Amino acid sequence: MADLTPGMVHEEELLVEERHTASHLGSGGVRVLATPVMVALMEVAARNLVDPLLTPGHMTVGTGINIKHLAATPQGMRVRARAELLSVKGHRLEFKVEAFDEREKVGEGTHTRAIIDVRQFWDKLQTKMDIGLA
Repeated sequence: MADLTPGMVHEEELLVEERHTASHLGSGGVRVLATPVMVALMEVAARNLVDPLLTPGHMTVGTGINIKHLAATPQGMRVRARAELLSVKGHRLEFKVEAFDEREKVGEGTHTRAIIDVRQFWDKLQTKMDIGLA
């Protein structure tokens, strides 16, 4: 297993374009950062914090998210997601996640990820597909 230490931090940023807006995704009628896009950016920050440190053949997958979207971010403004590793319990990782636009905090919450063996994961999916086709 990789050397994952609580307190590690990673950030990801994006410029809010039309394709990132609530009106484009159908989750609202205004051109502001859509909640699903903010959540995805938070997940990317957490994943990119730990996945590069894992042993070959391993990666993380999201298993839980508890997020509050606190304020709107208009199209054309930058938004930054920050993930901090809070704990490592076996293969379970807990993160504090936050999002900020150029003016204020716009989101916060927690996110959990699980470290998986990619080959075993795909084998289970294939078995699931085979059962579904029977």
